[in-house]
Amino acid sequence: MGIQEIVDFSQANTPAERYRPTEEKILKGDPQQTLYNHYNSPCGQMNAGVWEGDAGQWRVNYTEHEYCEIIQGVSVLRDDDGNAKTLRAGDRFVIPAGFRGTWEVLQPCRKIYVVFEQKA
Repeated sequence: MGIQEIVDFSQANTPAERYRPTEEKILKGDPQQTLYNHYNSPCGQMNAGVWEGDAGQWRVNYTEHEYCEIIQGVSVLRDDDGNAKTLRAGDRFVIPAGFRGTWEVLQPCRKIYVVFEQKA
């Protein structure tokens, strides 16, 4: 494998995937989202890219481990017990598999993500 296999996000020409959470998960607003999934590992357990989200709130249930770096906007992540963490540009964190709660975008948000989902 050579240098040509390196995935440079700034030069990736990945098509945008636009979607929104399913209706039963949406709690507030119309949280349209865009995903640029720049990398999928050959084993199918890891992927990485850029995510963008519009204002709104929806339920989340993580079956994967996700590293995030917020590069724009403001969001609030809440667990099912009501504890909250405000996320702003420059914040870096990991959401472990098993996390349940809500994600709320207060100001249009953009993040870099790396996801690992262990196969059974």
